[in-house]
Amino acid sequence: MFFERVSFDRPFRALRAPSWRRRPLAPPRRQGASGAAARGSAPSHLRRSPRPRSHGSRGTPALTDSSALQCGGAGEPIGTVMGREAARGDDVGAARRAGGGVGVSGMEVAAAVAPAVWRWLGPSRPLRCGAGLRGRWPLPAGGVSLRLCSTRVSLEGINKPVIDRIIRVDHAGEYGANRIYAGQMAVLGRSSVGPIIQQMWNQEKDHLKKFNELMVAYRVRPTVLLPFWNVAGFVLGAGSALLGKKGAMACTVAVEESISDHYNSQIRTLMEEDPEKYKELLQIIKQFRDDEREHHDIGLEHDAEAAPAYSVLKTAIQLGCKAAIFLSERI
Repeated sequence: MFFERVSFDRPFRALRAPSWRRRPLAPPRRQGASGAAARGSAPSHLRRSPRPRSHGSRGTPALTDSSALQCGGAGEPIGTVMGREAARGDDVGAARRAGGGVGVSGMEVAAAVAPAVWRWLGPSRPLRCGAGLRGRWPLPAGGVSLRLCSTRVSLEGINKPVIDRIIRVDHAGEYGANRIYAGQMAVLGRSSVGPIIQQMWNQEKDHLKKFNELMVAYRVRPTVLLPFWNVAGFVLGAGSALLGKKGAMACTVAVEESISDHYNSQIRTLMEEDPEKYKELLQIIKQFRDDEREHHDIGLEHDAEAAPAYSVLKTAIQLGCKAAIFLSERI
């Protein structure tokens, strides 16, 4: 084995800074005719005119005499040329003038770029709001508005506690139903009832999406038990599917019957409050109630009642649904 011989007369020789760090960042500027010859001569159309120096600061171009900043021919100031290019739509030319290295004041650059920016942000350019809105909102003439688009409804004259409970528990119920169908599809997705379960699941997704919009519109917070319903719903769906197709359909019948009965109770409550005031919400709940009844009938058509211990299974699931409804309304 060979060892490198180390000399201690110059300790830590290898820890010195590398040579590229000790070099200057830029070579010294050449002076005189030799320097000009080394740099070469630029073409006449790219040659810069000499810039006057101000007496107050070192190396700063004088910004008061814009006649010396010639840019193209007739001795026009560069601000005039840039403004004309931007006015006729030549934004590329205006930008090239602004960054071409010629001594230009900030006011001249702003005057040249302002027409192009105004054409892009002008008052005729519409602002596209979210998908929930029905129209396009024009920008104010003074500039861009940073206020977010809103789909909230007026809360004047409504029974806020009642509406909060209805939307919160319905959102939780649709969320749990989505998780139940997700668990069933995880087990029976490739079976003969897979397309049927998927069709019902798609409708539940539409219900959940609508209640998400209603929660924003009516400013309702979701229940704090959503993480629990996430796990419990999936376990219930997958567990019932492990009993077979009939077990999954028995779970569907029990859950959809509980949800449709709860929707009927909410419809009666809103009818007692004011049918005209809650007309839109009533229409939504009635439509979703009919969809849940359809799912209930589909489960019965696919031999849900032939599942093992159907009565016990249905009673246990419906007791769990009632407990979930009671908790989701309040917390």
